[in-house]
Amino acid sequence: MLFNPSSYFKQHPRMGMVGLALLMAAIFAADTFTRLEVAAAGFYVVVILAGLGFLHRRGVIALAAICILLTIISLFLTPKDHGLHDLGVINALISIAAIAITAYLALLRAAAEDAAFEMRTQLVRIARIRSLGGLTASIAHEINQPLAAIAASGSACQRWLEHDPPNLDRALRALQRMVGDVNRASDVVARIRSQARNAEPRRVPVQLTEVIEEVVVLAQGELDRHEILLTEHIQDDLPEVLADRVQVGQVLVNLMLNAVEAMREMPAAGRRLVLRVNATADEMVQLTLSDTGPGLSQQAREKLFDTFWTTKPDGTGLGLTISRDIIESHGGHLWAEPSRPGGAVFCFTLPVVRQERMP
Repeated sequence: MLFNPSSYFKQHPRMGMVGLALLMAAIFAADTFTRLEVAAAGFYVVVILAGLGFLHRRGVIALAAICILLTIISLFLTPKDHGLHDLGVINALISIAAIAITAYLALLRAAAEDAAFEMRTQLVRIARIRSLGGLTASIAHEINQPLAAIAASGSACQRWLEHDPPNLDRALRALQRMVGDVNRASDVVARIRSQARNAEPRRVPVQLTEVIEEVVVLAQGELDRHEILLTEHIQDDLPEVLADRVQVGQVLVNLMLNAVEAMREMPAAGRRLVLRVNATADEMVQLTLSDTGPGLSQQAREKLFDTFWTTKPDGTGLGLTISRDIIESHGGHLWAEPSRPGGAVFCFTLPVVRQERMP
């Protein structure tokens, strides 16, 4: 793997500051002890560009101000050659202008990157809300079940209390069932809020099986409504993965909804969804979702992850693009392949939690 200085100094900002100080000292020495016609101060633009990789905006502004100050000091410390003094002043002014312009452009670039990141965050949230919208029937089913049970238990409790004499034991059991059903409904709402929230990604050790369980509970009504049989093959004792469970859940929801959509026109008896999870030899956990839909055309395989490309009449073309970005930002990989004799297979991997990462 190639060494990435920007990434390294973001993780070790003190080392980055030391590197910048040494570079500035070298440029200052060269600018001070060379002749006035040599515009060594122009190399301060390298310092600005290097600092942009790991400094905040105020840090870049302060760095530019220090470089300008050092340029002026060097001009006064450089041995005077009266024949070249005017040229030295011009070179210093050109260097100062180059430093200021570089810092300004660097700040514009940083602002553009921040805006792009914010836009991507909003697109992720929109896609997440859209995914939940696709699960409307399933969510309603999951909430209606405990609500119906609460109503039934409430009626039973009322009957036992009106009994002569009141049967307090059975009434108490009915109340206990009501409390349990209220908790079930609350759990469903909590899962929906978790999926819809716009919080910053938080990568922690996660059991992928727990995320799968949450998503399957949300999607079960949708699977039942379309008569899709879900089969799970999950390896025992799976290692934890380092992930944001909400984002990974969003990816799995999106893949499952795509599979449901693909199998709508297939005969009901042949609608099957197979979910496999296993650890790989390269310290990754791989999830594979296979459907029995019409499969992927050659064009679909080529454009599947392109932004805004979709085969759905009401699709946005963002779901798979954002899903791939999420998985790759976790250090994993998302891909698709045809299934034989028919259907499609979507797979993604996530890195396992290594022991040295644990506190």
